[in-house]
Amino acid sequence: MTVKAEEPDLFRAIRGCQLCSDRFAKTSTAHHPRPIVWLSATARILVAGQAPGARVHASGKPFTDPSGDRLRAWMDVSNEEFYDVSRVAILPTAFCFPGYNAKGADLPPPPICAKTWHERVMGTLPDVKLTLLIGGYAQKYHLGVRGSVTEVVRNWRSAPVGVIPLPHPSWRNTGWIKKNPWFEAELVPQLRAQVRSLL
Repeated sequence: MTVKAEEPDLFRAIRGCQLCSDRFAKTSTAHHPRPIVWLSATARILVAGQAPGARVHASGKPFTDPSGDRLRAWMDVSNEEFYDVSRVAILPTAFCFPGYNAKGADLPPPPICAKTWHERVMGTLPDVKLTLLIGGYAQKYHLGVRGSVTEVVRNWRSAPVGVIPLPHPSWRNTGWIKKNPWFEAELVPQLRAQVRSLL
């Protein structure tokens, strides 16, 4: 994995981060932090998501779940292309699995993660030409928007150059995709064309 010479220890420092140890210990999963770092200074595509889920926490590799399968299908990329860290970097809003609440729902990404690491990480990604904003947390963080995911994604043509907002590829959004056929008819072909041009 390549990093900028002036920050050779940044990704190693993120992997060793324990800022949320106490927070995670109080969740229903009572797990330890396991930051998932998939970054490279040479990447041209940045996948900016929410946070690792339980399966990714176990595997140590981002998007190794049904959400990842759907995202790769949207992008029309192979596993080999998606996991080529020299070309595709993955920057979640929080690097660790936040855990579940008492009802078994995903907890939100702890804001301290982005506040601590993101500005420095973005400074190590000078070659990014396309950023995919996956879900509401990433869209709010990177775009500063307050609208719903539907509003933001529907207005994808108005996003900054080189940015494509996407719904979260979770199975929970299957109904959303069916209710919004323009997403797969209009946005996905543009997404695939831009991804392919950069790989």
